[in-house]
Parts: sequence; structure tokens; C-alpha cells
Amino acid sequence: MKILVCVSKTPDTTSKISFSADGTKFNDAGVSFIMNPYDEWYALVRACELVEKNGGTVTLVNVGGPDNDQTIRKGLAIGATDAVRIDADPKSALFIAKQIAEYAKTQNFDLVFCGKESIDYNGSEVGAMVAEFLDLPFISYASKLDLNGGTATVERDIEGGVEILEVQTPFVLSSAKGMAEQRIPNMMGIMKAKSKPFAVVPPVAFPDLAVPVSFKLPKEKTGVKLVSPDDMDELVRLLHEEAKVI
Repeated sequence: MKILVCVSKTPDTTSKISFSADGTKFNDAGVSFIMNPYDEWYALVRACELVEKNGGTVTLVNVGGPDNDQTIRKGLAIGATDAVRIDADPKSALFIAKQIAEYAKTQNFDLVFCGKESIDYNGSEVGAMVAEFLDLPFISYASKLDLNGGTATVERDIEGGVEILEVQTPFVLSSAKGMAEQRIPNMMGIMKAKSKPFAVVPPVAFPDLAVPVSFKLPKEKTGVKLVSPDDMDELVRLLHEEAKVI
């Protein structure tokens, strides 16, 4: 079994977010970066579990520059077999998906995993776009996956219940909470990661059709006003004059 796991680098969840003076790009000065948790905790770990049980390989793919290498090495330490970085400076999910799909077309993967979304842009776009470019079935927000030969049984949490689907490999899947448990790299994994295959390949030519024009921060939240339970008149006044319906 050959599994491809799409991984991205995102700011640490505790990072203070800011943008350049003209609002055209993210300001990464002083920001700590991590592997996107949905890619790491759920997609990558579940892929490793499947290969440990059934045999095969797990390949990591990332679209980005050399500053992503440390993030990719962590994935190798967790258990991936090898990795590929497509050397580009992506501006959109569409460009990333096209690069991943073009690489995947040459490798005949049985499964393509990604996290349900990245924690920086929260777009949930790459998985579906990769599936479209590859002309493969796509299942989003999967919380459980079991394989029996070439047939996969997948569960998704839906409003008020759980949806159970069957799909034949190959397919693309985005992973959500419940798919696997976080795995911490051990010392042996970290040492092995240094010698695992790690290729850097050029991107394919592709016009970036959905480039962000600008970014801006939301307005800062105002302080909470406390009202005494005995002062109903003041509460009513505040609700009429200052409260805003969102």
C-alpha cells in the first residue's frame, strides 16, 4: 500500500498574528512554526498505523521553501517512509493542490491523506481540489477509517449522527478529530529521520488564479461590562443602546 500525506507548516497556535504594513502578506518575524496539527495528529499518524498493520509506504508531500524542511523532518521522525518538498512559494490553495496532484499522478498512490484544514487559513480546500485534479473520490472530515483489502469503510460526524461510507481505493480523504491519536517522535525515530529519503523537486508551471489581495485583523474585542443583578434598569439601557447583534 502506498499512501501520500499532504503536510503544511503553520504558525504555532500561541503566535501573535500580524501583517505587513501594506496588508499584503503575513508577518512571520518572531513567529514559531509547527506542522499543521490536523495533518500531523490525524492524517499522518493514521497513515503510519495503516502501513504498520498492512505494510507499504507513507510519503510526505509539502509545497514550500527550505524553511519547511524542519517540519517535514518531524513527519519522518513520526514514521513516514520518505518525503518530497515541491520547491515553490505558494500563494493559494489552488496552486498547492495542483502541485500535489501533478506529483501524485506519477506515483500511483492508493490513498491520499490530508488534514481537514490548516489552522492558519481554515479553508478546507486543498483535499477537494487534489481529488478533482486526480479525478478521484473525495471524503471530507473523516473521523474513522478501516481498510479491508481495497475497500475502505469511513465514518464522518454529521449533524445529529454519524455517516458511514464505503469507497474503493484509490481516493482522497481529509482527516478530522477521532481519526488517530497524537504521536510524539521518539529518539530512534528522530535519528532515523536524518537518513530517510527526502527529495526536493521543482514545481510545474501553473497560473495562480486565486491570489489573496490583502489581509486585515478583526477589530479588537471591547471589555466586558458587568451589571449588578439588582440594577435591571442599567441592563435594559445597555441592551437597547450598546448591545450589538452579531
